[in-house]
Amino acid sequence: MDEARARDVLTAAGLGGGEPAELLALGENAVFAAGDLVVKVGREAALLERAERELAVAAWLSDAGVRAVRAAEPAARLVDGHPLTVWHRLPDAVRPAGPEDLAALLRHLHALPAPPFALPARDLLGGVERWLRLAGGAVDPADAAYLRARRDAYAGEVAGLTPHLAPGAIHGDALPRNVHVGPDGPVLVDLETVSYDLREHDLVVMALSRDRYGLPAAAYEAFTRAYGWDMRGWDGCAVLRGARETASCAWVAQHAPANPNALAEFRRRVASLRDGDPEVRWHAF
Repeated sequence: MDEARARDVLTAAGLGGGEPAELLALGENAVFAAGDLVVKVGREAALLERAERELAVAAWLSDAGVRAVRAAEPAARLVDGHPLTVWHRLPDAVRPAGPEDLAALLRHLHALPAPPFALPARDLLGGVERWLRLAGGAVDPADAAYLRARRDAYAGEVAGLTPHLAPGAIHGDALPRNVHVGPDGPVLVDLETVSYDLREHDLVVMALSRDRYGLPAAAYEAFTRAYGWDMRGWDGCAVLRGARETASCAWVAQHAPANPNALAEFRRRVASLRDGDPEVRWHAF
């Protein structure tokens, strides 16, 4: 799904009139700002269940007092084969979110009891096949086969981990970019991967940011101080890191057919994994 296709879906949903919607992001979803609303358009119909669950999560977090995005429509729509959800637009950010903002929201989320509805386990590697399928012939078949084999190996290792923290509700993609700091303080956004699983899934994201994406050591230390624990001392850290690296490689692949920079980044990431080099810098995409 490219931007033009996503805009066609907006129009079909009756949300494309008036001023042109502003494209905010294009990844698993195309995210548009349209007046005082934000509209998320999913890549394919298979993501409808996830969209519906995200709406349930938003309502649950609101009731629990966790500051998070609020839905403007209570149900997801399926429009021309694409799931669509509508959200209240947040006020403009007053500053970028920092590691401490993320840590504080995670502490609150991680302290909650289970919601009154079922959350899935964090299927960290579940998207690999879909992303490689979307990549099609744009990526080397040998690289795709390598990632599939790596996925299969890590799936068993992740399932066998003994956690340090009590399992429970997690965000699933815990990065500062998924925190919006408005006039009233930090708000958690992008709730589509909220799951019930090892809390360590949320913490390895920042550890990987430090090791692969150039997050300064001081920023990572601020995160661990605010959260209260550095998961890098946990025996399972290397396994979760390896699984997330595998998923992150495949995620970039879906953009390769239309974006040469994505293809170059995909090749960089796969090469670093093949070489066993944990210090090759990856670029956020």
